[in-house]
Amino acid sequence: MTPEKAQVFGQSAGRAMAGAVSYIEEAHHCVAAYLFGATRSMPGSAPVRAAHDAIAGPAYGGVRAAFLATGWLVGGMASKVSALPATTKKRTNLAVAALNAAVGDQLCDANSTLAIRMALRSGGRDVRIRRDRLEAVYPEATPKLAVFLHGLGETENSWKLHADEHYQDATVTYGSRLAAAAGYTPLYLRYNTGLHISDNGKRLSDLLTAVVSAWPTPVEEIVIIAHSMGGLVARSACHYGEQTQEPWIPEVGHVFYLGAPHLGAPLERLTSYWTWALTKTELTRPMAALINRRSAGIKDLRFGYVVDDDWSDCDPDTYLKSHRHNLPLLSTANHYSISATITTGQRHPLGSIFGDLLVPPASANGRHPRNRHIPFEVDHRYHLGHSHHFDLLNHPAVYDAMEAWLQKQSPARDSDAALH
Repeated sequence: MTPEKAQVFGQSAGRAMAGAVSYIEEAHHCVAAYLFGATRSMPGSAPVRAAHDAIAGPAYGGVRAAFLATGWLVGGMASKVSALPATTKKRTNLAVAALNAAVGDQLCDANSTLAIRMALRSGGRDVRIRRDRLEAVYPEATPKLAVFLHGLGETENSWKLHADEHYQDATVTYGSRLAAAAGYTPLYLRYNTGLHISDNGKRLSDLLTAVVSAWPTPVEEIVIIAHSMGGLVARSACHYGEQTQEPWIPEVGHVFYLGAPHLGAPLERLTSYWTWALTKTELTRPMAALINRRSAGIKDLRFGYVVDDDWSDCDPDTYLKSHRHNLPLLSTANHYSISATITTGQRHPLGSIFGDLLVPPASANGRHPRNRHIPFEVDHRYHLGHSHHFDLLNHPAVYDAMEAWLQKQSPARDSDAALH
């Protein structure tokens, strides 16, 4: 994080805390109004209420001012730190990614410097998509690209998770292994996960068009490996790219969805139902308003929205039924669903309900008993037992499954070759 962004981060955190205090104050006044209304006939009620109002207002105002001042102070101190240790930089990057996950759409609307823009990442920096820059950053560029899309609140560094544990080498990832074993050039992206998934899908399509046009050598194959929300972004990008006949679409041979909530995430659905219930009483309405400030990207995870039409005609804070359109998978590519459960098997009662603690296997595999089914082929599914959602980011067994699939011939590509 740059000193300028560190300063903005501190100030934004202060404003966010001050805003939260305002919601708490509103809830306090609702409770107080109810209590004083119930006791207004009691002797001495009026003076007590007057004293309460005289004290509460300045007290909350003082707390807000303190948070704002602390934010400015922390931000100012952080901006003076010109050289941060690598571990601190990683933590601040995760903090900014988490902030974007929570309110990234609002940061984007406000043109905040903290709003993450979708970009290729290498060496901790954004990569400008120009031929000369790509040649410099990827001196051994190959015609085979492996594009990595992280999930909600993650960064390109998330793909290194557990590398020390699995390989005794912190640099080993799916990308490094694909480069060594099959000659793929790994491309890591970072994006604002607080935006609508469909917004990120369009941005990804535009970015891949630019990459293919400026790549140092003609692109012959693209593999997309996407974790969690990234899988929905990949589907969205394929849809919009196919609609506008972007040049990268014909090169996509394989798409791997790692714990992607194709049919939605139960935790977000539970949150939406809970906040909807909170809006029904005056006392809890301020709390609902505070919770409903979460980003459009998070709300899209409720039912797995991937295109504008899924969300454009409904209020996400009141519409509790799925408004999702059935979107076909890109027909010219092979698609693979990879799920995880905390139990050994995905049919275990606990495994089928809790899945990997965030996404159940039915959602990851696109299986619905009545409708909204996503047609993943049976032999294009893989299950990782005794694991949680983030284990899918870097696990030897998952890599072995992907490599085995890649080694098989692609029927779609074989038939295309036969036509030529």
